[in-house]
Amino acid sequence: MICERVAEELKERFREARAVVVLTGAGISAESGVPTFRGGGGATVWRGMPVEKIATPEMWRADPVTFWQWYAYRREVIERAEPNAAHRAIAAWERQFERLTVITQNVDGLHQRAGSRKILELHGSLWRVRCLQCGLNMEDRRVPLPEIPPRCPSCGGILRPDVVLFGEVVPETVFSRAVAATAECELFLVVGTSAVVYPAAVLPVLAKQHRAFVIEVNPETTPVTGIADVTILGRAGEILPHFSPEGHGGG
Repeated sequence: MICERVAEELKERFREARAVVVLTGAGISAESGVPTFRGGGGATVWRGMPVEKIATPEMWRADPVTFWQWYAYRREVIERAEPNAAHRAIAAWERQFERLTVITQNVDGLHQRAGSRKILELHGSLWRVRCLQCGLNMEDRRVPLPEIPPRCPSCGGILRPDVVLFGEVVPETVFSRAVAATAECELFLVVGTSAVVYPAAVLPVLAKQHRAFVIEVNPETTPVTGIADVTILGRAGEILPHFSPEGHGGG
């Protein structure tokens, strides 16, 4: 729980802030039942193969059926998940601040379903697909997929999910926008992320360099803990609703 003194300080920070950035990672969606495949000290294995081998551009080219069976499975799991109290709290903050930017490493779309609008998806979205042959990029929320691998309705090419695969880099355009929002914010929250995946891991450091007040919410300490002004260990869904001035401090 949040001690009363810290809760009151956070409420005051929230009352005064005009520009806020929230960086979220897999931990926030894990509370909605979305499995993570980073961390824990070992590689996640699916059907006997490490995910780090399946979710690659090389696998998409060499074995698109296996590649898309994995992503079809992920889509089915995520489609059953619901935004939790942390997602909803962040969405509600958009009515409170002049500027609120959600920077997420997640591809599940739960922030959008909770009502957030200004979202920078560093790693893309599982609910968009794109064609490398003709350049088509579109939303596709079909679950289950009618065919594997799915094909482009325009040219017939094999589609790929519009996500950053292992071995690929975050698109420069979206990361530049994330850097700009971070450099201008007064309050920077790090929620449910191990803070070891680059380039997202540099954003809390950048926020601190620009004198933002940095708050970390995570079940365990991370590399961000050493630079955060406040670290609160626990579940985001239990903690974030307490942050706004309308929330209630814990004892």
